Amino acid sequence: MSPPRNMMEVKREDLYTDLEARIRYLHSFIEFGSNDIEALKSGAKYIKQLIPAVVNIVYKKLLQYDITARAFTTRSTSFEGPIDDVPDENSPQILHRKMFLRAYLAKLCSDPTQMEFWEYLDKVGMMHVGLGRAHPLHIEYIHLGICLAFIQDLLTEAILSHPKLQMQRKIALVKAIGKVIWIQNDLMAKWHIEDGDDFKKSDKEFIIEREGFLHGKKVLDDSEEENDEGSRTPQPQSPSRIPRPMASGESVCPFSGMSTGATKKEHSPAEDAAPATATEPKERAPQSA
Repeated sequence: MSPPRNMMEVKREDLYTDLEARIRYLHSFIEFGSNDIEALKSGAKYIKQLIPAVVNIVYKKLLQYDITARAFTTRSTSFEGPIDDVPDENSPQILHRKMFLRAYLAKLCSDPTQMEFWEYLDKVGMMHVGLGRAHPLHIEYIHLGICLAFIQDLLTEAILSHPKLQMQRKIALVKAIGKVIWIQNDLMAKWHIEDGDDFKKSDKEFIIEREGFLHGKKVLDDSEEENDEGSRTPQPQSPSRIPRPMASGESVCPFSGMSTGATKKEHSPAEDAAPATATEPKERAPQSA
């Protein structure tokens, strides 16, 4: 029986055997279209300004919990340097992973009209279940999903706090980057859950490639170095993780304090008894977004 004329037909098998069909369905369902592409294109420069700070905050968070920090104590990546048994934010393996997270977040600001964009996001999901890597990396989905949520939260707060962007552009950029992250979330989950197992081929072989490569082509730019934080002037802190806007006429990036002072907070004796989750940067003000 054919579906009604106004109903889109989606073949279940295609969702699990044809990545392009899956992406088309996801795009259609959340209405990812030309407006989102334009928002990402015009807002890429603002997102890229945030990346060094977001990466530092994310790894600070991951190192707050033993269950997430332990992933960095095994040689599960191409990194061949020394590995600290108890890693901190300046451990060699953490600095290496920060480089790749910076490159990955920059990739999210690239051209989503190309299927390569979505193929790489799917490969990111695949790599975290121990496939397609010379050094298998196994990360349980609960940590991947909540880390994506944390990244989205950081970006949403930063974009909505921008002192110069018009609200209409802020909303468009928040919606667009949110849709991309939720599609990435789906492409993480599909490698962990059992949905569609009846269509999976047990004898399928996965090509092992270097990190940041897709079909033999380098798709991540890992050569970008972090900005020189030492040359920045610390900004006064707001109740959230985002520095207050600069005074009128100043041209310094409004997010420049995020990669230094915004990840720190004053210590009080009362905090000694606080739970582990209270060690994140400044307590956040209530948000409606």
